[in-house]
Amino acid sequence: MNSSVKNVVCFVGFLVINSFLQSSADPTDGFTNVPLTEANFEIQRPYNVPLDERYSFENGIRKMWVYANDKPHSPNSETQPRTEVRIHGLDYTSGVWQFEGYGFVPNGTSGATVAQIHGAAHDSSTIILRIYNGDMRYYSGDVIATGMYDRWFKLNLIHDVEGGTVTVYIDDEQKFQTQDRGRSQFYFKCGVYAAPRDISYYMESRWRDIKIYKK
Repeated sequence: MNSSVKNVVCFVGFLVINSFLQSSADPTDGFTNVPLTEANFEIQRPYNVPLDERYSFENGIRKMWVYANDKPHSPNSETQPRTEVRIHGLDYTSGVWQFEGYGFVPNGTSGATVAQIHGAAHDSSTIILRIYNGDMRYYSGDVIATGMYDRWFKLNLIHDVEGGTVTVYIDDEQKFQTQDRGRSQFYFKCGVYAAPRDISYYMESRWRDIKIYKK
């Protein structure tokens, strides 16, 4: 093998290795962990049922479920039914913030938002991650990831407020990036929140090891 061919082979090998390292890099590198207490986990649920009929927290796993005919979280709300964790006390308006958590969606749950960044200048949310028939979608549109049923997946959701971007990582691999919807006051949520249409009667997601980072 002559020297020019060797150089090409080495260069290609470098690109492959570099690409692998980038795709498998920890998305929290360069971020600072923000300590959480149980007070940061505010639970929103149908207003007319007890908490333990839509939420459990056992062995570090937060299980949230809702039915299509449930009431909204407030008597004055006209929104769809939900049972969600709202990260309380860490609202932000600037900087770069990140949600990390391990999620699980059982087969059959469909038309349910499982994670979101609430707040936007031109909408109620900056990003919604919604499950339809095992696929994770951006709202009800672009497919972000497939094969999400019945397995634990790691989700990292990064919001660069000044840059106006939101980036989604699944299992440490960047899957999606989009522009946000304008500056506002933001906070992270996860759980189950029914879409406006095409929803399953029963919706559930489970979450563990939830962390918040910033830089």
